[in-house]
Amino acid sequence: MTVLLQISDTHFGTERPQVAAALLRLVDALSPDLVVLSGDITQRARRRQFAAARAFVDALSPTPTLVIPGNHDIPLFNPLARLFYPYANHQRAFGADLEPSFESPGLLALGVNTTRPYRHKDGEVSMQQIRRVAARLETAGAAQLRVVVTHQPVAVTRAQDEKNLLHGRERAVQRWARAGADLILGGHIHLPYVLPLHDTFAGLPRRMWAVQAGTALSWRTRGTIDNSVNVIRHEAGGVEMRQTTVERWDYSETSESFEMIARHELALDGAQPAIAVTVAE
Repeated sequence: MTVLLQISDTHFGTERPQVAAALLRLVDALSPDLVVLSGDITQRARRRQFAAARAFVDALSPTPTLVIPGNHDIPLFNPLARLFYPYANHQRAFGADLEPSFESPGLLALGVNTTRPYRHKDGEVSMQQIRRVAARLETAGAAQLRVVVTHQPVAVTRAQDEKNLLHGRERAVQRWARAGADLILGGHIHLPYVLPLHDTFAGLPRRMWAVQAGTALSWRTRGTIDNSVNVIRHEAGGVEMRQTTVERWDYSETSESFEMIARHELALDGAQPAIAVTVAE
């Protein structure tokens, strides 16, 4: 069993300390194979905010992490830094590679930097990035869950969120599906959901799912949704025997801990194109 924990939109600088402590306890309990931070690590890309984020990631050790930047991780109020060294603070904290990857017998996870200094909030994926990711996906083993991580979403559930869609998503989704991708993880809009991309994009050659995370730590929550993370479990047993579930865990103000509130059982490859949702009591 491979366990992946998706954390997104931590927005250090607006984090809730009690929620951060609860999330560390959840990581300790789950012992995931990988923790993915899918962008907007900080609120305003300031050095002290990245230092706090780095300290949090260090507390996850020895669990491996995959960290990509979000639009909030590029300076907004320092135009010179935004123009000439937009990722300096991010790279100081998390290393030079803005598109890290992780591979194990049961998992291939590929990070994609969809931020652009010339865009305020919108994300973009280039043909070069699309081809690079596709080439890696095509090398994946039959038992691996193949995951692409972006910051901005490739599909949304509400019309008002369409303005946040990733530019270049149509070409990316089609090409990555042909290359064998199973999941595209994203954040940005602080709204957790799971969508079947094979129902959203016409002509996809395989089942593929968008998995969106809420905000893990910030007080900048959306509507009635509290802080939220995703736990993805994958049972490797060959293409026809792969079983994958996505669990949504929300922070409970009552218990001061993360609790599972929904489970999505995903159909992959030759299985029926359906999604079963179980709401935890």
